Amino acid sequence: MVESDGGTPARRLDVRLVPAALAAWAAALAGTLAPQPWPATICVLLVLGALGLMVSGRKRRRVGKRARTASSTLALACVAGAAVALHCALDTAGREQGPLASAAARSDGVVITIRVTGPPAALSVPGHSGESRWSVPAQVEHFTSQGNTVTESAAVLVIGGEAWGRVQPGQSLRTTGTLRKGKQGQPEAAVLAASTPPVLVAAFYDPQQTAARAREQFRKASAWLPADAAGLLPGMVTGDTSALPESLEAAMKTTGMTHLTAVSGANCSLVLGGFILLARTFRLPRPLSAISGAAGLAAFVVLVGPDPSVLRAAVMGTVGLAALTAGRRGRSLSFLCIASTSLLLLDPALSVSFGFLLSVLATLGIVLLAGRLASWFPAWVPSWLATGIAVPLSAQILCGPAIVALQPQFSPYSLAANVLAGPLVAPVTILGTVSVPLASVSWLAVVPVAVAGTSAGMVAAVARFFASLPGAAMPWAEGPVGIASMLAFSALAVLATWSLLHPAGFLVAVLTLHSKTMKAMEHLERRAPRRAALRGAGRRDQRQRRRHGRLKPCANPSGRNHQWLLPKTPGPRTSRPTTPGGATRRLPP
Repeated sequence: MVESDGGTPARRLDVRLVPAALAAWAAALAGTLAPQPWPATICVLLVLGALGLMVSGRKRRRVGKRARTASSTLALACVAGAAVALHCALDTAGREQGPLASAAARSDGVVITIRVTGPPAALSVPGHSGESRWSVPAQVEHFTSQGNTVTESAAVLVIGGEAWGRVQPGQSLRTTGTLRKGKQGQPEAAVLAASTPPVLVAAFYDPQQTAARAREQFRKASAWLPADAAGLLPGMVTGDTSALPESLEAAMKTTGMTHLTAVSGANCSLVLGGFILLARTFRLPRPLSAISGAAGLAAFVVLVGPDPSVLRAAVMGTVGLAALTAGRRGRSLSFLCIASTSLLLLDPALSVSFGFLLSVLATLGIVLLAGRLASWFPAWVPSWLATGIAVPLSAQILCGPAIVALQPQFSPYSLAANVLAGPLVAPVTILGTVSVPLASVSWLAVVPVAVAGTSAGMVAAVARFFASLPGAAMPWAEGPVGIASMLAFSALAVLATWSLLHPAGFLVAVLTLHSKTMKAMEHLERRAPRRAALRGAGRRDQRQRRRHGRLKPCANPSGRNHQWLLPKTPGPRTSRPTTPGGATRRLPP
């Protein structure tokens, strides 16, 4: 496949790694949702398929380079799928076997000692007006069930009351509760419904503790801002949405700006690009600039918490930044395939994550469409404005069908809201990130927090304005009909964008299409009599074939004597005697 951007030379889009990414995703999806025998079976079948393709590829050495490339590509896809299926098989065996899984299957009450591995997250319980509920990821150290104490290392998800919202990563806690089996596709081996508050056993240093304290200090340092800015700024910088007003959260969800309330690929791209730009300002070589950018992005990931969603956003943000800066869609697509396959290999449960799907689709839109859409703008439009419009448009074009599949609702103002809020994300992210280490000394962080907070308040104002407009949330069809209609709408959006940016070219295309349509109609009109004559002749032949073997009077006689075929009597012909009228014929005696 060959592409070209205006006057730039055409580049070939490298799609050789696309089958590997698709095979890895399919294997992860099947291995996560299928019971125990299937992941191992899928792994064996894919390994056999890879061996067969490699053997057939060697036999086709004389066939041609394309045949060998196709065999190698499919073999690599089978290998990637087999690796992911093997990981799924091992994870499934670890979850479904062992003392913890057995106790969870029996719903035993246990006394358990765990080590917290991640920050607690608030749970929304519909119809529950009592104390808040929290979920805490943890690692089991040992537990006592039915009088037996078992030491086992397995992942568990703790569901508890308000006291569990104050635990920190790295703490070793003791509690009691009831074990339950986790849902299919859940990475934890069991779910613990805690019946007592946690008791601290020991505390170990964890980088996440420092990050949690930094997030808390930053939230306090921005508390003097207006309500919308004070709630949105920590969410856009560190992912802390605890102070976000519910009305603002609903407005951002209505306008399709929910990705701004948490750490996304755009934030990671800005942080990475900022560190690289800072390193290039000090004239560091490119390898050192890349290392400094990677180190800064890693520190940012630790700051906001190394959750799977944050790691996914960091990887996709890196790929998106490479696509926008390098301008090579072939390599950027290969980077996206490598990143997706690597993430699925590390965590196959991402295959059932809707956020992962949206991240991949948004990055794919940036890789394939953002550069081309930006090149459509006239030369007098600044490049930053063209990119600011092309990036959200390209991401929304590919994410639209997936969004309506999950939530049959469409916001006609989503693109305009994201375009207006796009330039404000950079100062919020960069100045907010700079303010985090300065938040321990409040007076040092006043100026960057004020600038970042003002930008965050403007983002909130944009969300509230568009959410208040009539028709902000329009219903959409559900199921395949809704997905197909959104695909058609996305195609029309691309066509409308091109026609608005190239009115002369659109007019030429319309006139060309009109002339071709007229020529086609004229050609059909010229051929219509001939086709009618042929059809009439064919019909007459059919009628003649149908009349064959039937007697029917002739409607057009030729004037000949039709009795010439009758036999004639020999001798002279005599006339038959006639009897005069009124006379009686006398019989001979």
